[in-house]
This record gives sequence, structure tokens and C-alpha cells, in this order.
Amino acid sequence: VHLVESGGGSVQTGGSLRLSCKVSGDAASRYCISWYRQAPGKEREGVATISGPGTTFYAEVVSGRFTISRDNAQNTVTLQMQFLKAEDAGTYRCGARLACENHPDYWGQGTQVTVSS
Repeated sequence: VHLVESGGGSVQTGGSLRLSCKVSGDAASRYCISWYRQAPGKEREGVATISGPGTTFYAEVVSGRFTISRDNAQNTVTLQMQFLKAEDAGTYRCGARLACENHPDYWGQGTQVTVSS
């Protein structure tokens, strides 16, 4: 399974970005896929998850601002981010595993998000 992220960039505070995680090698719908982020000097944190059946979970810090979704036809998981804050900046990576309770077995290379005031 191969994951490739895209869509990162630079945005002003309050702006929006849309990240994509393209899955190849298997159907994305078989996997629990999460978006993680890591800022310099900080630990990696999970921000949003979509399970195989399509149940979504969000970290409290992004709930109401971020939306995770999956397009089975495109085999892509998208993270729509709105009302971005400076603390949302970092490297965003998607990770996939068969069961949500496990750590990801497959990772993308990451995409950078910069939020400036």
C-alpha cells in the first residue's frame, strides 16, 4: 500500500486548505486512515481518522474546523481544514492500518502546512 499526500501550502490565519492522501495498491475503504501532524519540537499528534466503514473521529483541537472524508472512486482521503490557526502549522502525514486501534503500517511522505498571521 502506497500513500501520497498533496495540498499543503501557506495560508493566513483564518484561511482554508485541503489536503489529499492518494492510496494505491489496495482499496482505501479497507483501511482505517488517519491524518497526523507534527510541528517542530513537538510530538506527532493525530488530528482526524476515518474508519473502513466511514466513521470519523477528530481531535478536540480541530473538531468543528477540520473534516475528513473519503472518495472510494478516487481512492483518496481528504482533510478539509478551515479557520486555520498558527498552531495548526506543521508537517501533515496520512497513515493507514487495517484496524483503527493499531498504529499505522503505511505512511505517506508528508506535506507541509504553514499558517501565518
